[in-house]
Amino acid sequence: MFYEIVNAGTGAAPTGSSTLTVKYIAYYMNGSPYDSTYAAYPDGVTTPPLNQLIPGWQQGLPKIKEGGQIRLIIPSSLAYGCNPNGGVLANQPLYFNIQLVKVGN
Repeated sequence: MFYEIVNAGTGAAPTGSSTLTVKYIAYYMNGSPYDSTYAAYPDGVTTPPLNQLIPGWQQGLPKIKEGGQIRLIIPSSLAYGCNPNGGVLANQPLYFNIQLVKVGN
């Protein structure tokens, strides 16, 4: 996995049991976006606990704190793998631009 910390943030750091409020844009590696929270959820979306998200997010998001922003390039093995639900993102490395709005318990 590759990452770039755009802004380290200054608030709470996420742990495995933390729920997160995030804003993100998800891209295929060709640069085409396939998901974004910015239009539909301008305040961000709340996730399940970090330890229930894809492994790339589990490894990447603890590198920043609340208020931070990170870019992640995640190989398919740390994303949705070879047999995701519906096969839509099977074997796809993914690129995320994520803003960590809030860390919850």
